[in-house]
Amino acid sequence: MSAARSLRVLPGFGLSLGYTVAYLSLIVLIPLAAVFLKAGSLGFEHFWQAATSPRVLASYRLSFGASLIAALINAVFGLLLAWVLVRYAFPGKRLVDALVDLPFALPTAVAGIALTALYAKNGWVGQILEPWGIQVAFTPLGVLVALIFIGLPFVVRTVQPILEDLDTEYEEAAVSLGANRWQAFLHVVLPTVFPALLTGFAMAFARAVGEYGSVIFIAGNIPLVSEITPLMIITKLEQYDYAGATAIAVVMLIFSFILLLIINGLQAWTAQRTGRAR
Repeated sequence: MSAARSLRVLPGFGLSLGYTVAYLSLIVLIPLAAVFLKAGSLGFEHFWQAATSPRVLASYRLSFGASLIAALINAVFGLLLAWVLVRYAFPGKRLVDALVDLPFALPTAVAGIALTALYAKNGWVGQILEPWGIQVAFTPLGVLVALIFIGLPFVVRTVQPILEDLDTEYEEAAVSLGANRWQAFLHVVLPTVFPALLTGFAMAFARAVGEYGSVIFIAGNIPLVSEITPLMIITKLEQYDYAGATAIAVVMLIFSFILLLIINGLQAWTAQRTGRAR
């Protein structure tokens, strides 16, 4: 049997591959190509003006900056939450485990309204923070809170299976050789879960960059202060400026692709360094 035929494990490989390529083209490639073609109709000068106006630049800084910070926070606390769920038994553990998936099931608009009511000046949390001069709702800080909320499950659900498969005997062996608990975690556990942690970080970041529903209510949408880039796209569409909207969308796509390629490269490098490359 030839080497080419030996790779065809499933019957109908050609038909399956053709269906896959056609499906991805209809769902992903063609729409993305249409966005670039529509933006290209502007010409470079008009494209540059639409994509780099002061108001749009401020939205880039907020969307990408807040998404990056939220993903970093979720990477730390998502790992901690996954560790607690895997390694400890406590009352209400099943409830906590189920609540992790709440941002997946909750409509984003409902999440935004709930967070706004919670962190507004007269909200349960907002009225506690108000005497300290901390305002969350209708500020960039509110955007960060919303992005943390919707991104946490990606990190937890990515890291949790790796921790469940990790045998505690390796940590016990490290401790028996003189390592303390922190050293055992740093040199035994973290290298194992780090590729999954990077994956969760990338997924949380990608989700946060394009988030709209849960952010729009708590952001306040103040020009040059708390406007996110997806809102700028919606605003352009409401003004029937379709070319301007696609120009902003193209910039978001390019930056998102670059950042995700960097993160995936780091993930592949880490997996190779730890001997877990597939």
